[in-house]
Amino acid sequence: MRRLIYRYLLPAIAALIALPLMVSGASVATAERKHWSNARWDSIGLAPDPVATQDAVIQVYAARVWGWRGALAVHSWIVVKPAGAPGYTRYEVVGWGGSPVRVSQRVPDGYWAGNAPELLLDVRGPDAAAAIPLVIAAAERYPGRDAYVMWPGPNSNSFVAWIAREVPELGLHLPPTAIGKDWIGHDRLFARAPSGTGFQFSLFGLAGVTAAATEGLELNLLGLTIGLDFLRPALKLPGIGRLGMPAVEPVRVPDAPAPAVTTEASQAKS
Repeated sequence: MRRLIYRYLLPAIAALIALPLMVSGASVATAERKHWSNARWDSIGLAPDPVATQDAVIQVYAARVWGWRGALAVHSWIVVKPAGAPGYTRYEVVGWGGSPVRVSQRVPDGYWAGNAPELLLDVRGPDAAAAIPLVIAAAERYPGRDAYVMWPGPNSNSFVAWIAREVPELGLHLPPTAIGKDWIGHDRLFARAPSGTGFQFSLFGLAGVTAAATEGLELNLLGLTIGLDFLRPALKLPGIGRLGMPAVEPVRVPDAPAPAVTTEASQAKS
């Protein structure tokens, strides 16, 4: 049995980590990149117009991070709009300037340093109205709010995963590229899976296993995820993400021209 593990299983796991990372790294290396300060941060058009949509809304987004780290990871955030509210409140964790936890009225569905966001969750109506106070309360008691550690966490994905665990009504699960989602604290080894449909073991975000109806079976090695989604059949790979059915039904993005200049600095002034 030990010979089979060393001869077949370990090389297979190594290949499932190395090959996807090589493909993802090549994609990032050959892509045209602007400096983050000159990149797009404007809306992609996935969030409903708050004026036209009176219902409560909760959405979760993830977008590739800027630079070489985009070959490995995404940045995720959550936005809420109570019923009748004129705009969205955006909750996220960032690693620069001031407290890591940010609460703002920034564009809810904006590009992240030029990278288009993916919609991970879209809840509207009474379900969203009931969950919004729970989301806000979870964000306020996030245990990693005074620290930011890019790897293995706590980071932006640790924050969103925390909210998901605290509000299982959302049924949210994060993509395999959300490095940091498996960080559950310095004093815990077991927790509910973010979707609330199973459980996970995590050794400080460095190694662990998740088994849940929604996530499927995931193996975490040094923050990288290999797994199988059984409900919506897909192979989960580091760097690449999912190969198979999408985790959620894709939403059509309206065609819109890029703005002349939309930068992080200009948004900060608005």
